[in-house]
Amino acid sequence: MRILILGGTHEGFQLAEQLAALGGVDFISSLAGRTRAPRQPAGRVRTGGFGGSEGLANYLRAEGITHVVNATHPFAARISAHAVAAAETASIPLLRLLRPAWTARHDDRWVAARHAAEAAEQCRREGGRIFLTLGSGELDAFAEIRNAQFLVRMVDAPERQPLGDYRVIAARGPFSLQDELRLLAEHHINLVVAKNSGGEATYAKIEAARRMGLPVVMIERPPIALDPRSPAVPTVGAALDWVRQHLG
Repeated sequence: MRILILGGTHEGFQLAEQLAALGGVDFISSLAGRTRAPRQPAGRVRTGGFGGSEGLANYLRAEGITHVVNATHPFAARISAHAVAAAETASIPLLRLLRPAWTARHDDRWVAARHAAEAAEQCRREGGRIFLTLGSGELDAFAEIRNAQFLVRMVDAPERQPLGDYRVIAARGPFSLQDELRLLAEHHINLVVAKNSGGEATYAKIEAARRMGLPVVMIERPPIALDPRSPAVPTVGAALDWVRQHLG
């Protein structure tokens, strides 16, 4: 058994740690290479793309991969589609480790957006001081907004100036509720923009916005390709059970 973990997420990191502790399992973690200093999980790590689904299928064959766990981000639609196609081409099992999405409570003030461009329209209408918690690839959608000051938090500061009036905080979660409450208050934030990533590492900002009565523009998840031959699981523990079943 030789597993390829398509990682780059907290769950991918945890799964690699758990497999290392389990012992007797050969595995490789693949990171996209989009952050400058990613956390290095246990075991062997490769960095960079594969060259589409065909390139991934070729890699699976060349490395003798017998199982794939797709533990990429819930918004990583392209690599998820490539994983499904490559696993089918290589005729190997594929598991999707997908953390559940956040759901709004009765006291949340969420405004749904299908993508970053739609979220930017909400920001243009609202204006003021806006907290953006998006990746660098989504910032261009907000570049022409002139009636807002943005506080942008991401793992790495952008290499170019993407917005008109903004400040960047380079930080990696998890973040505590008290820290998020302090951040929103100190910067006089009146609107939060977030992707529905799910999980606990960055949920504190959603709870902080709720407590302060702030609206949240919530960007919905894109459709994610799933392998009809293999299940999707919500937790690292369930993914580990899947590995144990295949080991048995």
